[in-house]
Amino acid sequence: MSGWAAKTEKVGQLDCRVIEYRDQAKIAVILCHGYGAPGEDLVSLAEVFIDYLGDSAADFRFIFPAAPLQPPEIAVYGGRAWWEINMAALLAASQASAFSQLHDKSPPGIETATEMLVSTISQSLDDLGGSGRYVLGGFSQGAMLTMHTSLLSDVPPPELLVQFSGTLVCQSTWQTQLGAGRLRQTDVVQSHGRQDPILPFSSAQTLFGLIENACKSAKFLPFNGPHTIPMEALSEVAVRLKAIAS
Repeated sequence: MSGWAAKTEKVGQLDCRVIEYRDQAKIAVILCHGYGAPGEDLVSLAEVFIDYLGDSAADFRFIFPAAPLQPPEIAVYGGRAWWEINMAALLAASQASAFSQLHDKSPPGIETATEMLVSTISQSLDDLGGSGRYVLGGFSQGAMLTMHTSLLSDVPPPELLVQFSGTLVCQSTWQTQLGAGRLRQTDVVQSHGRQDPILPFSSAQTLFGLIENACKSAKFLPFNGPHTIPMEALSEVAVRLKAIAS
């Protein structure tokens, strides 16, 4: 990655890992990690995208925010959280096929996390000259956060919204915003494992059912596997990034 620089800096209210090529970027790509992961968990994805994009990669600034919370049960191994989760209760609901009961719940702390992420988005856009062009996405809890932010914040929605192994929460609120056309100019890529033991595949299908006709385009990438990000999904996002840069 000759010519590329990686640095850690505060962007808005969040500490971020930022990767860019000689200050040439025009478009921000902001990706949020999942619950229990360290702040740099998704940073390696930048290299995947840079390798695929070739010369077009210089158009992008890759920004990886670290979640602000470090609950004791996950902090011991460097884990962070956007909001606290009772994992025992979540897994019990998943195993009992009762996860749908959580679809309309608003997780305590999601609004605070949204405000912090909005500050990062706003600062990122200002740093790029106020172009307003950005891609937003995340994995697991980070996917939920970025969906919520895209639907309910004061910043414009992203050109591309990426949902790696996310799920449906805040259903009534999200459905209202989708119905109002909040994502009508946004492309959405969603992936989810059929054997996901944490966030059920059926809930991902329910989420896609809400968004597929409420955005510019929507693509759902199911895969045989657990709670992870498959190469197929990364390839699809890379293709979309190349189209945005062209």
